[in-house]
Amino acid sequence: MIAMGCMPAAEVIWEENQQLKLENNLLKEQIAWLKQRLFGSGQSEKLDAAQLRLKLEDVERQLDGSASQSIAYERRASKAGKHELPAERFKDLPVEETVVIEPEEVAAEPESFEKIAEEETFEVDIHPPKLFKRRIVRLKYRRKANRSQPPVIAPAPSRVIEGGYASAGLLAWVTLGKYVQHMPLYRQEKASAMWGATISRKTMADWVETVAEWLKPIYHYMRADLLSGGYVQADETPVRYCDPDQKKGKTEQGWLWAISRPGGDVVFDWRLSRRYGELTSLLDGYQGLLQSDAYGAYESFASQSNTAEQTNVTLLGCMAHARRKFYEALKSHRREAELVLKLIGKLYACEADYRKEGLDPDDRQARRQDEQARILKWLKVTIRICQTRSLPQSALGKACAYALGQWSKLIAYLEHGVAEIDNNLQENAIRPSALGKKNFLFIGHPDAGQRSAIIYSIVVSCQRHGVNPFDYLRDVLTRLPNMTNQDDISPLAPSKWSLPTT
Repeated sequence: MIAMGCMPAAEVIWEENQQLKLENNLLKEQIAWLKQRLFGSGQSEKLDAAQLRLKLEDVERQLDGSASQSIAYERRASKAGKHELPAERFKDLPVEETVVIEPEEVAAEPESFEKIAEEETFEVDIHPPKLFKRRIVRLKYRRKANRSQPPVIAPAPSRVIEGGYASAGLLAWVTLGKYVQHMPLYRQEKASAMWGATISRKTMADWVETVAEWLKPIYHYMRADLLSGGYVQADETPVRYCDPDQKKGKTEQGWLWAISRPGGDVVFDWRLSRRYGELTSLLDGYQGLLQSDAYGAYESFASQSNTAEQTNVTLLGCMAHARRKFYEALKSHRREAELVLKLIGKLYACEADYRKEGLDPDDRQARRQDEQARILKWLKVTIRICQTRSLPQSALGKACAYALGQWSKLIAYLEHGVAEIDNNLQENAIRPSALGKKNFLFIGHPDAGQRSAIIYSIVVSCQRHGVNPFDYLRDVLTRLPNMTNQDDISPLAPSKWSLPTT
């Protein structure tokens, strides 16, 4: 007889095996979903691929561990406490208030108890945005000995808007509300009532225009610094704008061009078209490496810049663009596309190793030529074979044609250790503008496009360098009105700025 509540050993083993199979199936589903998000068409631009890879590897480790478990296993309690994750996330928040709660029994008879310990938890609160007035009093004096002389009074503090009431902090808040939080000014006008007083949309628009004008010297310095560096990554994104000379209610398409270099500032420029001449004005006088996608304006610019005597501009391609097209071919030509992607993956694995080792440009160039030249040789051979096995208008055929047509530019990074293998850093830099245009839909006037370019240049550069955009703008808008034309503007660039200690 089997005792009540007990089960035969065979049934226990069978039940535990079924549980392990369910866990395995669940993990496999998670892996399939993560692979689709990581390698699926278009997703690589929307998600952080590095984070997804880490998650994918973690799930695969769980799957391997689950499959190799013995039948007899021991339940283990989770090491993570209930508040461990929030405690880690909010560990740097200042404690502004401490609430001590006494037991009712102690409050009634305090002499009967003695404290032996305490238990502590926390909650996170917020100070909602709230307008307040800063009272500025300038004392006026006259000389006792000679009262006929003019009174003495301190000069009024210099501000971005002379005679206005907006402080540098308020101007920074409204500007970042539009360009970082992507809140159109009409929404901020509605929200301002909750701040304590309604501020009109027209007033805010004037403030944003004024802020952009004050930031122009920093913007021009950033552009000049990038063009003098010898390596520039470039990209562009469309933005609709409303032209009052066109039919009412219709919008036209403008473009935000952007240039940067790894570790440097990001500079946007507004143009009404995507023509070659617009790029020429942005990169006027530039000499060095220019990395971009296959858009023809970059090729034309390089051709015009180079002469028979010397090469002023060297074009570099973007391996990520080539890789993306083979991802798009996975569904229709899985075997061929996977083979190409595997070879490209080896290139990126090498690049990851170089970053991990912190190689300088010279060492990185030497390692690339030693380790990647052979991979690239086989990659080209593979792409040519794939091209013969696909129709020109198929996804694989187009991917092969793009890669082979750009081949000399795609492999040019081998000769330049300072350059990246792709243009992804630049594509990431222009994403804030893409998010913004989805919220405010279009730029209200073509003349307003350049002020958006200036402010995006500042805030995106701050984000790239780990600088708090609000701290930066509030400080810079306080200092600029007190600077003379002879002052050096370079310390105010986001790449060199630091919060004053006093």
